[in-house]
Amino acid sequence: MKSKLPSISGAEWEVMKVIWKSGPCTAQVVIDALSGPNEWTVSTIKTLLGRLLAKGALSHEKNGKAFVYAAVHGEADYRAAEADSFLDRFFDGALSPLFAHFASTRKLRKRDIDEIEQILRASKRKP
Repeated sequence: MKSKLPSISGAEWEVMKVIWKSGPCTAQVVIDALSGPNEWTVSTIKTLLGRLLAKGALSHEKNGKAFVYAAVHGEADYRAAEADSFLDRFFDGALSPLFAHFASTRKLRKRDIDEIEQILRASKRKP
């Protein structure tokens, strides 16, 4: 049975994306990636790193004078958990109302429809 993932906020998700993309890295790598586009201060980013450590979403080890942070769980694990949570909360776990909602409220491109059909065909073939 898969262990429950620590819950992370939207801001913490942004920090995790940097670490998932770069692999284990120092706080400076995260600061460089997020201080410009998000206009976050160094202390904000370090606070987020500390929260993620406390939650068990990150681990760290000392490397010289710096700490190297690493994700404890992969991005795919978090995406799956978030998708399942969304589906459960808003569509009672049922996929067809989700598809119906998006099909009726968004313009689906032919490529999107083709990909969905391919996924459904492949899913139907699975035992």
